[in-house]
Amino acid sequence: MRRLESLLEKSSRNHSHLCPRQILGVRMGLCGLKVLGLPANQGGKRLLVITETDGCFADGLTAATDCTVGHRTLRVEDYGKAAATFVDTQTGRALRIAPALDIRQKAYAYAPNEPRHYFAQTAAYQVMPDEAMFTITEIALTTPIQTIVSRPGIRVNCNVCGEEIMNEREIKQNGLTLCKTCAHGGYYRLVERDSISLYLQQEAAL
Repeated sequence: MRRLESLLEKSSRNHSHLCPRQILGVRMGLCGLKVLGLPANQGGKRLLVITETDGCFADGLTAATDCTVGHRTLRVEDYGKAAATFVDTQTGRALRIAPALDIRQKAYAYAPNEPRHYFAQTAAYQVMPDEAMFTITEIALTTPIQTIVSRPGIRVNCNVCGEEIMNEREIKQNGLTLCKTCAHGGYYRLVERDSISLYLQQEAAL
């Protein structure tokens, strides 16, 4: 319990508050470590966590596992779900952990004197047993772990836009080396130059 309190304090430090999703992330992180039989990374990279949402939940996962985007041990696949996959990169074993479908309803049994949803979850998620909170499923990754982790420090340039591509994220297509945006389209599109000029003129006039 003392360890959980310490991790919750660590998670909430950057938020100035503690919320149910942070607690869920911390508890799920601890559960993933326990089932895989691994310690938190503590500078190593044996554990890879793939979170299916960002925000407070992801911060809770980081607090428990020491996996971060900066160390390339935390990856975000934003499906809008408070679920995560825990991968032992040495053995290839992968577990997906998700909240029980009725976790919110169960929470009231663990906080019987708290009728408010938010506060009932905040209290209950700190004491509920793992088997009441989570479903754990053995999975196989559709992308090989070697491809997901890749080799850091590898750099090439896109033959179309000329920008540098790191970590083996280039795509070979029709004899060309392309970034994902030039190959398949990205999350942005270019704005007409005239529109940019008009915007800058309007900003200058203010």
